[in-house]
Amino acid sequence: MKLSIVIVNYNVKYFLDQCLHAALKACARVSSEIIVIDNDSVDGSCQMVTEKYPEVKLIANNENRGFSKANNQAIRIAKGEYILLLNPDTVVEEDSFVRIVDFMDKTPDAGGLGVKMIDGRGRFLPESKRGLPTPSVAFWKMFGFSKLFPHSRCFSQYHLGYLDNDQIHEVDVLAGAFMLLRKETLDKVGLLDEDYFMYGEDIDLSYRIVKGGYKNYYFPETTIIHYKGESTKKGSINYVKVFYNAMIIFAGKHFSKGNARRYAILINLAIYFRALLSIFARFFKAALLPLLDALLIFAGFALLLPIWETVKFHRGYYPEEYLQVAVPIYVLIWVFCIWLNGGYRKNIQFLRIFKGLFWGSISILIFYSLIDESMRYSRALLLLGTALAFVTLPLYRFILYKLQMSGLELDKQKRIAIVAAPAESGRISELISQSNLNLEIVGFVSPNSTVHQHFYLGNINQLAEIIRINKIDELIFSSEDIPSQEIIRIMLELNNLNIDYKIAPPESLSIIGSNSISTAGDMYVVHINSILKERNRQNKRAFDIIVSCILFLLSPVLIWKINAKADFLKNIFAVISGKRSWVGYCPGSHERLPAIKKGILSPASLFIENIPQKKKDELNIVYAKDYRLMNDLDIVLKAWKNLGQS
Repeated sequence: MKLSIVIVNYNVKYFLDQCLHAALKACARVSSEIIVIDNDSVDGSCQMVTEKYPEVKLIANNENRGFSKANNQAIRIAKGEYILLLNPDTVVEEDSFVRIVDFMDKTPDAGGLGVKMIDGRGRFLPESKRGLPTPSVAFWKMFGFSKLFPHSRCFSQYHLGYLDNDQIHEVDVLAGAFMLLRKETLDKVGLLDEDYFMYGEDIDLSYRIVKGGYKNYYFPETTIIHYKGESTKKGSINYVKVFYNAMIIFAGKHFSKGNARRYAILINLAIYFRALLSIFARFFKAALLPLLDALLIFAGFALLLPIWETVKFHRGYYPEEYLQVAVPIYVLIWVFCIWLNGGYRKNIQFLRIFKGLFWGSISILIFYSLIDESMRYSRALLLLGTALAFVTLPLYRFILYKLQMSGLELDKQKRIAIVAAPAESGRISELISQSNLNLEIVGFVSPNSTVHQHFYLGNINQLAEIIRINKIDELIFSSEDIPSQEIIRIMLELNNLNIDYKIAPPESLSIIGSNSISTAGDMYVVHINSILKERNRQNKRAFDIIVSCILFLLSPVLIWKINAKADFLKNIFAVISGKRSWVGYCPGSHERLPAIKKGILSPASLFIENIPQKKKDELNIVYAKDYRLMNDLDIVLKAWKNLGQS
């Protein structure tokens, strides 16, 4: 047998389905086998493989053994002359396996091989080719010099940015997402080091291959889609710690004692530096629009005040306290109400801003009627300030959007074109209609000369013009009708059009894609109400704040019945500040699920007795994929005595 494909899976059933569909097509041209190792998934992955892909060898572990151990399990039983380590969130071309095997056969000094990878938008992934993370290379990367000088021989050695992306090169490090290895080489240098649970094992093995007298090659004559990429969670502190701790293991193993110690110090400094940078970036991103709103509203009152005084009364009619105390209070109320109504989401929806201003104005008028008469300044000036805010806040957001200065997007219905034969077009349309998402199917594009009966836009060779004329935001390809090779070619050709892509595997309830390597992958799945949805995240945060305020007011009474009284008030303030949430995931493995704040309670809090970890993992998946605000309320009401637990 020529080739053994090894895929480690953990709770990514829909990605795995798409990956296997493409891989099996590629296997038709070469003597091969596919081995899937499942690390105790609870999302039905094993059942899907067994039922849909009986020709695939499945190893179902009863625990998450990590990437290295799981791969080694399969390598030990693999029969192929070559071993391909393949991530489940990839899509290969139909001739990928033939091309890589042919190159290895013709290149006897090649111990390993990696290929050109693109993300879900057709953009080149720099981790396709990498250099060895020596102390100097790591320093330039960790402190951002490689980003500032992406093509410098000195600063960009981590991703070898100075090498042509479309030429074959000898490289130091192969990406674990697609890593072809000669079995003979593995017998000589050893398997993956199992000290690495996640990240770093590909660097370690690549280095040992080179030390063993072989070469690693970057081979761009075939291209694959890798939805997540190396940078999947690079913005999170946890990712930074896990990744760089893996680098410390690598340094301790392969560098001299003195260099390893210096490397560890450097990495720890980088962790703190990146953590501070991440905290600052998140704060700036979250606070920018509210601060601009506050400044604009305040400036509006500061501008209106002297004009209104001159017209209606006289200069100096209003005391200094009006601008110093009253207006800031009004501003805070308006900003809070805009936030509650979703006015600070990335997608601009002017109705949310208007609703926030409206309810803020109602709240201010109620507040106005309750305060002492001496503090009741002109109601007319309040209304004039409100009217000005109604104009200025949406206007400056629109200007920022047009100038592309803030990452804001207009909240509009996404326009979709389906590239498929008539039969699959109907099935995909039905999936989209059942996903309960705000999507508009503009029409259908034929993969050949076949003409659709309804909403026919043209054939696949006219895609560029179809996208421009019909203002298409996203293309959905049927992998039943369009080869992976053709899909990848189109993505590369249309890279400059700034559109999204998704792929619908046959006989699947999912349509999968990803907007960038920094997203976890976007899926349209039937009846899924993901916690990733901005509306759900907004509602969850509002729920946390409202519940915290109620609990704080009732704390003198509740605290006598609360378990762990000492931490009850601390938890309230932690939730208000955004550090915690009243409800989060059950303790355990949830790395692959959308990141949310650590919870005081969890879905497992509904159970009196302790439940098995596997049940907790199942509850986490249901909670993440089908989020309901009423479930959070139910958990808090039934387990309120445990609100003081840490």
